[in-house]
Amino acid sequence: MIFAKTGFASVVAAATLMVVTATTGASAGTLPKGGVAASGRSDVISVAQRREPDEKFQRRVVRFSTDEAPGTIIIDTNNKFLYFVEGPKRATRYGVGVGRDGFGWSGVVKIGRKEEWPEWRPPGEMRRREAAKGHILPVVQKGGIDNPLGARAMYLYKDGRDTIFRIHGTNQPWTIGLNMSSGCIRMMNKDVEHLYRRAQIGAKVIVIGPGNRQGSVAFEDRGLDILRTIFGG
Repeated sequence: MIFAKTGFASVVAAATLMVVTATTGASAGTLPKGGVAASGRSDVISVAQRREPDEKFQRRVVRFSTDEAPGTIIIDTNNKFLYFVEGPKRATRYGVGVGRDGFGWSGVVKIGRKEEWPEWRPPGEMRRREAAKGHILPVVQKGGIDNPLGARAMYLYKDGRDTIFRIHGTNQPWTIGLNMSSGCIRMMNKDVEHLYRRAQIGAKVIVIGPGNRQGSVAFEDRGLDILRTIFGG
């Protein structure tokens, strides 16, 4: 059974109009130079409005109840939040972007490795899928500000094997709070850098999502921890 409550008020951030090219996924990729975004259900889409994420997806220290040990990461893909458990009754909450329809998942995994400014190696299945739609994705894209994995990546493993899913940054912060990836968990670069410094290799990661393969997870987000937000500690 899952107990979750997010009682934090949502304030819509102001939008800045501009035409940009955006990828859909953690793992989805950028258009090749001179490429054209296709309509329909593609891993590559055209976004006509750039905006910041909704205010509720900004990083916050929250009052949090769970039986999970400090250092555990709980990802609530339904509400688009990632929690880093700090200790008794406390967690840091981050807004995230998650898998679109058909690409969501659930389970209990671990951080197997970590990289700063990681290379992006789109899976062969993704490259074939996109090639069929006229989009040629690179075999390898070097790390940098235009890389879909953003500033940091934490690679998720199950039973010692890479799941191909990652927690990573993004150069498209306006996608936080949306279902747009191919299954990876994306964060704003400033947030993934913050989490990267704190999350350890081997840390338990619980992903709550379609299929409920994470099993029974009890947690409650009791809202902003005002005192710790103001005074720290």
